[in-house]
Amino acid sequence: MKKIKTALLSYGMSGKIFHAPFLTLHPGFALTGSWERSKRLIHDDYPEVKSYASLEEVLADDVELVVVNTPIDTHFEYAKKALEAGKHIIVEKAFTSNAAEAEALDALAKAKGLTLTVYQNRRWDSDFKTVKSVIESGELGDIIEASIRFDRYNPNLSPKAWKEGNNTGAGVLKDLGPHIIDQAIHLFGYPQAVFADIRTLREGSLVDDNIEILLYYPDKRVNLHSGFFNREQLPGFVIQGRNGSFFKARADVQEDVMKTGAKPNLTDWGTEPEDKSGLLHTEINGEVVRKTIPTLQGNYYDLFDGVYKAITEGATEPVTAEDGARVMKIIDAAIESNAQRKVVKL
Repeated sequence: MKKIKTALLSYGMSGKIFHAPFLTLHPGFALTGSWERSKRLIHDDYPEVKSYASLEEVLADDVELVVVNTPIDTHFEYAKKALEAGKHIIVEKAFTSNAAEAEALDALAKAKGLTLTVYQNRRWDSDFKTVKSVIESGELGDIIEASIRFDRYNPNLSPKAWKEGNNTGAGVLKDLGPHIIDQAIHLFGYPQAVFADIRTLREGSLVDDNIEILLYYPDKRVNLHSGFFNREQLPGFVIQGRNGSFFKARADVQEDVMKTGAKPNLTDWGTEPEDKSGLLHTEINGEVVRKTIPTLQGNYYDLFDGVYKAITEGATEPVTAEDGARVMKIIDAAIESNAQRKVVKL
């Protein structure tokens, strides 16, 4: 199997938790190292790899794939440089600071004949995979209403300056927003219009930390929410069809398990506790049923396997630049909607 030499552009939580473990698990990737600006941390976990001193050093190396997992307001600059250096790229969410940057990177990748994958890992969460499966089963009938939430209880400001500072990538709209927007598009397609209410509720905060986004479709309404004052969590997914309802908690375990130092595998990884199973209440073949639905297994490995096939076999990227640009268009529209207090057509 061909080994794709891969470098990270940072080794904080993103590199340590979401990327390096899966790159080293997959037999098709060889982790060469990470750009580290101050602390040299990657050698604690992978002593055999490099700690690059600069982006230029990364791009001068014989790596084929670069993971742009730096703060959002750097994504466009670093991704552009990596593409110009002839590297395939994975770009963390939010893809860019705005839709124009996203479309420019898409065009550059196509012109260079390189793959560009947006890291929307939450498509491979156990909860989302289960929701998608229930919708596709047809047991709810035509979907008429859906609510997707990604909430936390964290009223304190982050110590990470780039998360709380006045820059184009800060705020929950571009942190957790891309997850729920991408999940909505993946389930229901691209909406016709957007209405958004974006708030700053934490004391002393300079960035948005509570968002409500309404996506307009001809045959359904989809509500998205994310905020930091949710000590008691509501269901992450509420799907209402003409035949019935499905409720599912946002309960994927992968991130929390990896924070303990555990490494992913291809057997029982991403298995949720049974008590987090979703509730289906619908009518099937004339009979009303109310039952729990076993949760499908989640695994971010499949995203990286899709990247590997895109590079080696010419398959479509698991999350395309077009997918990423659509998310950014909705974010841009949400900002405009909130500023003008009106519905914005897409």
